[in-house]
Amino acid sequence: MLRLLMIGTGGIGGYYAARLLSVGHQVVLTARGKHLEALRENGLKVHYEGRELFHRPDAYDHQQLVNQYKPDNFDLIVIALKATATASVVEDLGAWLKQGRVPVLSLQNGVDNEPLLAEAIGADRVVGGLAVRIGGHIARPGVIEAEGVAQIVMGAWPKANGTSDTRKPLLDTLTAAFNDADIPTTLSENIRYELWRKLVINNGVNPLSALTGLDTRSLTHHPQFSKIVYGMMAETVEASKADGVNLEKKDLDEMFELISNFNAIKTSMLVDKEKGRPLELDSIAGAVLRRCEALGVEAPYTATIYALLQPDC
Repeated sequence: MLRLLMIGTGGIGGYYAARLLSVGHQVVLTARGKHLEALRENGLKVHYEGRELFHRPDAYDHQQLVNQYKPDNFDLIVIALKATATASVVEDLGAWLKQGRVPVLSLQNGVDNEPLLAEAIGADRVVGGLAVRIGGHIARPGVIEAEGVAQIVMGAWPKANGTSDTRKPLLDTLTAAFNDADIPTTLSENIRYELWRKLVINNGVNPLSALTGLDTRSLTHHPQFSKIVYGMMAETVEASKADGVNLEKKDLDEMFELISNFNAIKTSMLVDKEKGRPLELDSIAGAVLRRCEALGVEAPYTATIYALLQPDC
């Protein structure tokens, strides 16, 4: 049995927490506001492809968490918040996290979360990860709706150091435990490469979906918008060179085919736009633009959509 802390119980964190709770792992949740109140009063409900998963885990805000637990009370801490919240998590919990040695797994969009965590707690405690082929959101306080295969890819960040990597035993344990909980999970020896491949998809569809209101299938099968999706994905492939990842055209084509054949999902950025919440624009499109600028290359598709999504546009 694993002891896990899930920081952020939105569509992604809530779904994975429910799966792990279903097979007997101890999972403590963090949330805030009405969602936290509902989790405490009514428990966690997850609607997933015709099924309902229901549990009553302990749930806290950050201050209550710090008062109640020490970091090493957990085998793993998972951060499943929006990438826009990573800096504030480090500010709120950085000193607390430094009191322990527990590894921290990021299951967030973008490629800048792991560097922030590494700076705060040391790279040897950071595990990179990505949720693949999953759509999820808070339908109402305490209730999550999720769909998709909901895979996880994870690995020692920025890449594994062979058999001597101290994170390997835990990663092997986590992979087995997650798979036993019906979470298809694989390990990567080069998680930064996998994070960039996901950013290719995210930059291709997330910003454009927020702008147009269209789901992923509508975008990738539209005669004009599909060209913009492919163009923004190509600009992300180019940007990867700034981090030494060096994605290629085959990565671009594989990712475009993957998202084109995936379920017609409403992206997280579109959901945030509809609910009036801050967008992960800077974590996704901004990450691409900053690196293209550093490389001295143009990214006209991404720059245009980025500008159109600015609040004052």
